[in-house]
Amino acid sequence: NVGLWVEDSRSGRTLFYAPGLAQIGPGLQQWLRRADCLMLDGTFWTDEEMIQLGVSHKRAREIGHLPQSGPGGMLEALAPLDHARRILIHINNTNPILNEDSPERRQVEQAGIEVAFDGMAFDL
Repeated sequence: NVGLWVEDSRSGRTLFYAPGLAQIGPGLQQWLRRADCLMLDGTFWTDEEMIQLGVSHKRAREIGHLPQSGPGGMLEALAPLDHARRILIHINNTNPILNEDSPERRQVEQAGIEVAFDGMAFDL
């Protein structure tokens, strides 16, 4: 998996981009705490999503993606990082957060986290 650190040389504001995260350890935490904007792995809602839908026999974490929900999930990991703009990216088409009317999407939005969309633009 790859993570990119981007800094705007004019504003000094920063972005951390990681489309695939199997876990968030102490080494990664230091980068997350420093960033003004986080664009992070939003691939799966649950660890068992692909298994439950019958499209794979592997869990999200087994293929390098931290699910959003559940203990140790992305929503829990992002909760203390409310200093930054938090955006979920790389969202699988099986993820219920793509449905704007779903309870899962409401849970993400109530946590102050955004769901990326095609054509999304922003300034650092």
